[in-house]
Amino acid sequence: MINIYSMAWKVPLFKMYWDEQDVALTTDAITSGVNWAIGNYTTEFEDKIAAYMGSKYCVTYNSGTSALHAALIAHGIGKNDEVIVPSFTFISTVNSPLFVGAKPVFADIEENTCGLSSEDIENKITKNTKAIIPVHYAGMPCDIRAIRDIADDHNLILIEDNAESFGASVDGKKAGTFGDSGMMSFCQNKVITTGDGGAMITDNKDVYEKLKLVRSHGRLDTENYFNTNAYMDYVTLGYNFRLPNILSALGVAQINKIDKIIALRKEAAEYYNTRIHKEIPEIILPTCPVGYDFVYQMYPIRALERDKLMEHMKNEGIMTKVYFIPVHSSYLYSKVLNMQPKLPITEKVSLENLCLPFYPNMSKEEQDLVIDSMVGYFRK
Repeated sequence: MINIYSMAWKVPLFKMYWDEQDVALTTDAITSGVNWAIGNYTTEFEDKIAAYMGSKYCVTYNSGTSALHAALIAHGIGKNDEVIVPSFTFISTVNSPLFVGAKPVFADIEENTCGLSSEDIENKITKNTKAIIPVHYAGMPCDIRAIRDIADDHNLILIEDNAESFGASVDGKKAGTFGDSGMMSFCQNKVITTGDGGAMITDNKDVYEKLKLVRSHGRLDTENYFNTNAYMDYVTLGYNFRLPNILSALGVAQINKIDKIIALRKEAAEYYNTRIHKEIPEIILPTCPVGYDFVYQMYPIRALERDKLMEHMKNEGIMTKVYFIPVHSSYLYSKVLNMQPKLPITEKVSLENLCLPFYPNMSKEEQDLVIDSMVGYFRK
């Protein structure tokens, strides 16, 4: 049988950044012998996220998908409601409204940030529109100030999908804090990681309390459930969405060095920027609007001969990946749900998009292999 996890790439798409503190804190959580599911590290991680983001409240989850699901419930979004979403995103952004019986409505993106187009959002608002979920793509904030204005003008809930841009900002304000709630993901390829995991931030205390209920079976967790014989009542329908204390310990270690991780990402991105701009004019590089802080969760380029370039690099042992194939083109949305929206910018960008290998501790030698492979393709 083929081991699908054993593919050996000369240069992989990503690697996790870790140091001895990651090992020490997770070891401490494990060797305590107690509180592997609920414990002090989860509380500490939530406090550190809230402090870093400048938000009042944070609730962690076992994934960013669970966090989005919980947020839609906490904000009262349900049957017959419409939620405006991009198609240029990971599928969970679009699935989440379906989880609560709402309808996702696709709007197009704009080319500069690959985020939702404020102009097309206006075109998609109806009397049933309840919320907007914009995505901050690959470490770059979308045009979130314009989207915030639209949400205010139409009295819509704004939930930011900040899965890929933890630490990014616009004029010093963190992406994820413009909305009524903001989701982060800590899956293994994200800016910081707990292996898998997520979080939701908000300044709304009522939403915060509901987010906690949804996370733990609708239970009033006034104490550590596994460390008390007191009964805590179940007051609403909820799920098992908790982030285990062991993974939260890893999260604490990761967020402790987030500034270092982001600095390394920017350094690696600058090396790509400089060499590719100079040597491969056929490639369109990501550009950052004035006042935007791009944290480079991924390094996306655009190329007209994307598929041929991708195959060439694969043959040389260099992994690349398309982020994203539009959600509306998937079998589920195009055939089963029969959603066939007209999204010309989304489709144009997705046909040219390619993410290069990229990670904080990427060596110049690894980056040179990637760049030289592309030079070899375009100069053959």
